[in-house]
Amino acid sequence: MKILTIIISVIAFGLAIFNFTKVNFDAPFEGESMIAIITILASLCAMLMMFILRVSKRIEQKVKERR
Repeated sequence: MKILTIIISVIAFGLAIFNFTKVNFDAPFEGESMIAIITILASLCAMLMMFILRVSKRIEQKVKERR
């Protein structure tokens, strides 16, 4: 599970970097720039969810060790 979350996070990070290069900073809310911004936000959400999943698995493991 840990490897899968790391792989998904790396792919999401790469996708965010790729789409960051597609943003036209002169008109960021027009055409393909808007799609790139939406994709950047989606990939950041995916990275956040993977981080939350990893933290929750660590907490679950520590709770099991206490028993």
